Amino acid sequence: MPADEPCANPLLLGWVQEWVDQARERNSKGLTTYKKAYNALKACPVTFQHPSQLQQLKGFGEKLSARLTEKLQQHCRENGLPMPKRPRRSIIPGLADQNDEDQDDEERPPKRQRKARPYVPTLRSGPYALILGLATLEEGTRNGLTKPQLIEVAQPHCDASFTAPPDPTSFYTAWNSMKTLLNKDLVYERGRPTRRYTLTDEGWDVARRIQETTNPRQPGLIPPERLEAVPQRAEDASSRPINRSPSVEIEEQPRKDSSYSDVVANGDTPSGSLALPNFRPIRLAPGSFEVQLVLDVREVRAKTDRDYMQNELAKRGVNPTMRSLELGDALWVAKCNDANFLSRHGAEGDEVVLDYIVERKRLDDLIGSVKDGRFHEQKFRLKRSGVKNVVYIVEEISMDSETLDKRAEMVQSAIGSTQVVNGFFVKKTQKMDDTIRYLTRMTMLLKKQYESKPLLVIPTEVLTAQNYLPLLEHLRTKEPTAGHYISYPAFASLASKSDMMTLRDLYLKMLMCTRQVSGEKALEIQKRWKTPYEFVKAFEDCGDGEEGRKRKREMVFGQMGNLLGRKKITKPLSQKIAEIWADT
Repeated sequence: MPADEPCANPLLLGWVQEWVDQARERNSKGLTTYKKAYNALKACPVTFQHPSQLQQLKGFGEKLSARLTEKLQQHCRENGLPMPKRPRRSIIPGLADQNDEDQDDEERPPKRQRKARPYVPTLRSGPYALILGLATLEEGTRNGLTKPQLIEVAQPHCDASFTAPPDPTSFYTAWNSMKTLLNKDLVYERGRPTRRYTLTDEGWDVARRIQETTNPRQPGLIPPERLEAVPQRAEDASSRPINRSPSVEIEEQPRKDSSYSDVVANGDTPSGSLALPNFRPIRLAPGSFEVQLVLDVREVRAKTDRDYMQNELAKRGVNPTMRSLELGDALWVAKCNDANFLSRHGAEGDEVVLDYIVERKRLDDLIGSVKDGRFHEQKFRLKRSGVKNVVYIVEEISMDSETLDKRAEMVQSAIGSTQVVNGFFVKKTQKMDDTIRYLTRMTMLLKKQYESKPLLVIPTEVLTAQNYLPLLEHLRTKEPTAGHYISYPAFASLASKSDMMTLRDLYLKMLMCTRQVSGEKALEIQKRWKTPYEFVKAFEDCGDGEEGRKRKREMVFGQMGNLLGRKKITKPLSQKIAEIWADT
């Protein structure tokens, strides 16, 4: 415990802190229990005479108090101190005199009865939307709404879905709030097998209160609307129980060979300086294109609900183009009104990739990708894509608290490195519906940003896999205010070639397979030993025998031990690298 934070029981707190550290090192299941006990003891201002009194605190039980008693007895024996006596009643000091006599209860004044508050549902919640939906009927009518009809008129007033749960591991939708309204006698249900719903007198009072709160200037209730009959198949579909498997939202499918792989040539590997091409950009005038969202077909809610994201975006006025993306989970393109315009001027297709791309990760998938290495590989490919603005969406879905507590530091480290080291923008959301709202807002924002200005497109014929990134960097330095873009076929071709890495890229990835070797360390190693052959040859030149093995273990440390920050390589890491790359 830091010295600047006083505690009433420093000795006991120190022992609990030791158990917390031991549990964290061993990945013990008791880490959460020890943490709760530590926080409760640290916050308590009362000094305890005996550990048995700790059972009054939240987080302490008989077992934990007994362990602390044993620690205290051992401490007293080692230091020649008397062991405190166990009090007869384990009451926290300062509270022992309260409620001792029955007459105190008689002298207390009777509790004041709380006046029941009128029920007002939360704005844009399930009950709120259902009441507004039922308020479209005429007051006093006996012809209620069926479930499909009510969902149709209520959904625009609710942020959550009435047909799909917010998470694949959940089975509750906004429709479950109907039970609350029925229990509070705000809604009347009648009819079998087709149930119909109407508002009771109390329900109409709630509807009027909602109307007065949301639209105080508008007199009366929402005007009744004519509801079209919903087809029977819609009713049958909504009446069926939702059967969703708690599968991962992002479906992993093997990527097929890209049909765009030959659009951009590989180009010669530069031996020295790379000559950048001179070209005349293709100009797309304002009004000649429309900004559209492109969504990867693998972005599904669950295997049984593949079109949820697409349908929810369409309800919000964004009709995404669905296709198998070579890189990322979503991006935005400028789609030409004239489908042949780009082909007439030296580019392919009718879409231009804009400077925004999204990679979406659920929290459990993020943890898994960090553990198996996919996390660093995906960031590596996103960095090589040339897209200026990379958005990393992390959906903080509900997870097992024990697993999340164990991986909390790893998750924070991964998110921090994504922001600071890679320069990506990290957006945290709570569920897929929040991600959908974010994509909707981004689409509207990019429409305003791009559709009112011309776009400059680089002709595909001047691009190669080798000159693409240097050319982009040169153009952004020379003309920082004017963006230069490429067609979607060219982008997909370059993204597919990121799997066909150069020797340098493969070398860096090989180095990063060693634990604790980050991208910065791998780059510094590659600067000193240009190829894997040079690296292995340097180890061989250290010689044999005990002296040779010692030189091998210290070779990398000798070159990089004096660097600062994240580039520095310590002696243990240098030894680990030698064990992998050299015959030690």
